[in-house]
Parts: sequence; structure tokens; C-alpha cells
Amino acid sequence: MGMCYPCPTEAEPPSPDLEEKRAKLAEAAERRQKEAASRGILNVQSVEEKRKKKEKMEKQIATSGPPPEGGLRWTVS
Repeated sequence: MGMCYPCPTEAEPPSPDLEEKRAKLAEAAERRQKEAASRGILNVQSVEEKRKKKEKMEKQIATSGPPPEGGLRWTVS
């Protein structure tokens, strides 16, 4: 028959230290987040560059203040 409990003469395998376990869990979580962020994207670097460029433009617009004449312009022909 199968044994449900280990032999009393066998030593238990050493369990990982609590700090080591936390570090491994944190690394795994970071890796999962990174994989989830890049899921479905073929070129991750170009997406990052576009995002940074967009943030830079938004920051530049925010620091330049409101445009003169109220902001919106259009022409009717």
C-alpha cells in the first residue's frame, strides 16, 4: 500500500528561508508583470519610445500654458 507519511528516519528536506522565499516571489511577480505588459506587442522597444515621446509632448504642452485666443481654431470653407 502507499505511504501517506514520510518515514520517521528520513530527514525533512530543508525549507527555504523566509527572506529567500519572499525574494523569489517578488522576482516572479515582476517577471509576470513584465510579460503581461508586453503581451501582444512585437516590438516592445518602439512602443516604449513612442510612450516616452508622447509623455514628453504632453509635458511640453502643459508647461507652455494655454494657447492664446482660447485654444481651438478651425476654418470653414
